[in-house]
Amino acid sequence: MTQMFFNLFRPKQSSLKDEVLSGFTVALALVPEAVAFALIAQVSPLVGLYSAFIISLITSIFGGRPGMISGATGAIAVVVVALVQSHGIEFLFAAVVLMGIIQVLIGVLKLGKLIRLVPHPVIYGFVNGLAVIIFTSQFEQFKIETSPGVKEWITGPPLWIMLALVILTMVIIKFLPKLTKVIPSALAAILVISGIVIFGNVDTKTVGDMASISGGLPEFHLPMVTLNWETFMIILPYSVIMAGVGLIESLLTLTLVDEITETRGNGNKECIAQGIANTTTGFFGGMGGCAMLGQSLINVNAGGRNRISGIVASLGLLTFILFLSNYIEMIPMAALVGLMFMVAIGTFEWASLKIFKKVPTSDVILMVVVTLITVFLHNLALAVLIGVVIAALVFAWENSKMIRARKRVDENGVKHYEIYGPLFFASALAFSEKFDPINDPEEIIIDFAESRIVDHSGIDAVHKVTERYYKAGKTVYIRHLSTSSKTLLEKAEKIINVNYADNDPSYKIVMD
Repeated sequence: MTQMFFNLFRPKQSSLKDEVLSGFTVALALVPEAVAFALIAQVSPLVGLYSAFIISLITSIFGGRPGMISGATGAIAVVVVALVQSHGIEFLFAAVVLMGIIQVLIGVLKLGKLIRLVPHPVIYGFVNGLAVIIFTSQFEQFKIETSPGVKEWITGPPLWIMLALVILTMVIIKFLPKLTKVIPSALAAILVISGIVIFGNVDTKTVGDMASISGGLPEFHLPMVTLNWETFMIILPYSVIMAGVGLIESLLTLTLVDEITETRGNGNKECIAQGIANTTTGFFGGMGGCAMLGQSLINVNAGGRNRISGIVASLGLLTFILFLSNYIEMIPMAALVGLMFMVAIGTFEWASLKIFKKVPTSDVILMVVVTLITVFLHNLALAVLIGVVIAALVFAWENSKMIRARKRVDENGVKHYEIYGPLFFASALAFSEKFDPINDPEEIIIDFAESRIVDHSGIDAVHKVTERYYKAGKTVYIRHLSTSSKTLLEKAEKIINVNYADNDPSYKIVMD
């Protein structure tokens, strides 16, 4: 236990100072985000803050990606708002508990590896779309509420003051690292802008204008719902969607942080940690959440590489709620808006714009579609799902054109069909068209040494071809089937002759 504790808090890629300062910077940035997402979900700001604290703490300690930050997110908030409106906040807490259980099961069943099915263009589209969302979502801070439910853009001197502070924040974040790296540039920018506003008595929008963040410790709270089948069926759809959205966003964020840090996280471990965190926050009156790409990038760019930064961020957030709320509420929103603008600029994959003429058109279309769905629907799970489906269809179409047959007749008058390429639903028709039962000799050999039967459509294609030869009074021999193909063809053994050669290829799936 002592060794585990030592390893947990021993920085391996950065200094303790970097970890602590990075965590403190993230904690400051978490405040307005958590409050904003809570308001989107139509719950108390403290619900969002408590969720951010609990989820960040648990995933930082037990998650599969050190340095990644989790908390209350907009993706989850958008899903739960309908449930809160229709059934109340207690059903939200119950749905979050069930969401966490589902995520734990996904991790235990080791389904986290399915993130590998997400093609790179889809990841590009997801990241670019999220960058646009992060950027455009900050525009709300340039509005003021003139009457209940009515907001208008600020104009005149207040607008120019806020724009000047935002630009100054961005300049500090951009150029300070070239002068010194003693303090994270994001934290320095927040402190400088706050000092200008507070000591210069500048009239501008602050965190306190959004909502009060003062509160006590989160308290254990059993969801006040009736435990019956009806309740379960009400919350189940929301829980499944939240679990899916949360894990997709978390695992894609994990992949991106892996690339930046040139290390590898554990997807299944992260799934379990996210599940435990959400189940816990559900029992403490939280709204649920997942990994946060923007905050994770702030942390990594500020030097946070280990679990310490995430733990500091979560404990710092709790400290703000308990003791420092008055001071945190004095931070100008312009500083946090400038920070998030820089995060959005850094998140966007600018390199993706340079490869439009260097990659297949289908990849470009795929990337653009995922980006647009992410931007306009704010549904990250749907965007990724549609992207994967489109990529799968494109892959199927391209592979359907790869099926081919080399034909030859040996010295014994037996005709050989050497098949190349996968045989599945998209290539089944092309496969069938390569045979000539009427004009072929009495014996035919179909060689699958360079091919593989993938699905039921492939089985059906082989069945129909052999049946055509059978009706013509001719014999078909199948050779060099893979083990999986032999299993699939067991039902067709009455009309085809399968040669189980010793040199048949075998296929294995690499498991984590």
